[in-house]
Amino acid sequence: MATLEDDFSACSALVVDGNPTSRSILVSQLRDFGVGTVVQAARAADARRQLEYRGFDFVLCELHFANESSSGQDLLDDLRRNQLLPFSTIFIMITGEATYAKVAEAAESALDGYLLKPHKAAHLGERLRQARIRKVSLQGIFTAIEKEDFEGAAKLCMERFETKGKFWLYAARVGAELLLRVGRPGDAQKLYRSVVAAKTLPWAKLGVARAQLDAGQITQATSTLENLISADPNYGDAYDVMGRAQFELGKFDKALETYKMASTLTPASISRLQNLAMMTYYAGDHAEAEKLLDKTARMGLESKMFDCQSLVLLAFTRLESGDRKGLQRCHDDFNRLLDRNPDNARMRRLADIVIALNLIQQHQFAQSVEAVRGLAKTISNSEFDFESASNVLALIAQLATKAIQLDEVDTMVNTIGLRFCSNRSQTELLAACAVAHPPFAERMRACQTQVLEMAETAMSLSMSGNPTAAVKNLILHGKETLNARLIDNAHQVLLKHASKITNAAELSANLQELRAQFGLHHVKASLGEQKRQAGGLVLRTGTRPADPAATPTAPPS
Repeated sequence: MATLEDDFSACSALVVDGNPTSRSILVSQLRDFGVGTVVQAARAADARRQLEYRGFDFVLCELHFANESSSGQDLLDDLRRNQLLPFSTIFIMITGEATYAKVAEAAESALDGYLLKPHKAAHLGERLRQARIRKVSLQGIFTAIEKEDFEGAAKLCMERFETKGKFWLYAARVGAELLLRVGRPGDAQKLYRSVVAAKTLPWAKLGVARAQLDAGQITQATSTLENLISADPNYGDAYDVMGRAQFELGKFDKALETYKMASTLTPASISRLQNLAMMTYYAGDHAEAEKLLDKTARMGLESKMFDCQSLVLLAFTRLESGDRKGLQRCHDDFNRLLDRNPDNARMRRLADIVIALNLIQQHQFAQSVEAVRGLAKTISNSEFDFESASNVLALIAQLATKAIQLDEVDTMVNTIGLRFCSNRSQTELLAACAVAHPPFAERMRACQTQVLEMAETAMSLSMSGNPTAAVKNLILHGKETLNARLIDNAHQVLLKHASKITNAAELSANLQELRAQFGLHHVKASLGEQKRQAGGLVLRTGTRPADPAATPTAPPS
């Protein structure tokens, strides 16, 4: 009787190879092994579409495709980065002898194995079998993840790592991802460091940097990344994380250079091109950004890896350049996306921005003003996040350049600034969005100064021995401004001095409600919405993830 590792009758496979002969051989070999369903794709783009909408037990992919800029490694990288490969899928790269070194390096990308051409059927069968053994061995961990029992799965991973059980190294990598997911970056960092000590691996070093970033240790993360890039200048994921760190520090010029390098290393990566295009826009080079954003839309509009915030920024650049037809195409593209995703709230919010821009382009100023007023009504809602703030502010700035006045515009700008200008990075990003009307950009910087003064006043009260007044002061300003930093500062002071604070329980209850509605998770500045963090593994659960465009936001990776 066939063991679970040898019985492929219920399995499905996808063969990706541009050479018809090679593809036919692989298909025949898989069928000889008893694989129940075998699907073929001649191009990486075709394979990407297959993998976006259905799951496979095995993927056999050629590294190089004739007459294509995209490679098998690019495909794997994009799928991995965008949560389209579940743990259960076994991905094997197939290549010639000359590219062996590159494929060995690609093993860092959650690759299950590689196969050198020409190969024997027995070699392929053994690769599939060994990969299946690992999946079966770690099934308890994967089952816990499918059930979204991340704490339980992390515990199982730690046990496997500590006892050096079978596949302990892979279990450590999964465990560290789980610890990051459940908000334990300190524990994740310890685990990554243990892996580095046991066996120096690039992904473990990158994991240390990611854990440092999540813990707010941005300077330490930058140092870790600099050492990693120095040791391996071609490690694309390290540039992604470095860009994120530089972005969070507000060093947009350095982040732009880093994203250029990442995109150069993998020119067919939609995600990295998007990062570069958005960063170019926020750095102020809108002419170059328009070219990159247009390329992003042409490459990835039909892909789930595409972030529709790219279309919003493209629409802004086309309004500025007077490209009426191009702006209309952005509007039409959004309509097609909405037809496919009618219940996607984020996509609809972004589409409203493009509708307003299109009205301005068509000189329908009365309608555009009403559209902006409709958006303005949402500014104080808990669902109004940093992405919404940056887009609405940019839209108001565009109206100002057309000498279109709204009586409530000053209130709108101040509300956005006081709510979201919590640090230099966020302030400068909002200022970049308002660059079309410089007075609004300066207003953002003034709002940050006001927020800092509020925080400093409260801290002075706390340090002078009156933490009760400090917390009340922060809660008062937090409610007025909805600023997450002030709300979080109140929480930190309350935790630190709870025994000295009058009515601590009552104040805590007020704070919990504020934090739930307007906490730090609403104000993370980012380039588009968050995908899987660079260098991490996919943590797929029992249900297929929703369209990536559905949720906001964190710095790019």
